[in-house]
Amino acid sequence: MQTQQTPQSHYPGLEPILDTIAGWINNYRRAAKTRSELAQVGSDEVARIAHDLNVTPGELANLTSKTTGSVDLLYKMLSALGVDRENKNLNDPRMIRDLERLCFACDHKARCAHELEVGAAKEHYREYCPNAYTLDVLTGRPH
Repeated sequence: MQTQQTPQSHYPGLEPILDTIAGWINNYRRAAKTRSELAQVGSDEVARIAHDLNVTPGELANLTSKTTGSVDLLYKMLSALGVDRENKNLNDPRMIRDLERLCFACDHKARCAHELEVGAAKEHYREYCPNAYTLDVLTGRPH
């Protein structure tokens, strides 16, 4: 009787790179789906959503291409900084919306994800995070 073996990679160093590429492809697909869903909504509804988020319809369209993973990164950052989910400011929908909006538009998601992964975000977030000031307020840290 033959046993089936799991194939071994001949290039184990490539696996993280291939995983990253696969992640980009999945993020692109999710962003494309979000843009497609937004395109199917009437312009009045898009304007209402944009108004609720305190952005223009054009900014909303731009945000849909950047949102993938942003909320996850935001909550990972809050956790890394020790912000309790019961923090009274996190119950304010305006505070959350502002945090999410800045996170969505951020161009430093890759660095943020890396810093969170290696446990260095707490020491370096002020260097790149557009939410640094608000995060400092939430954590009680001096600015």
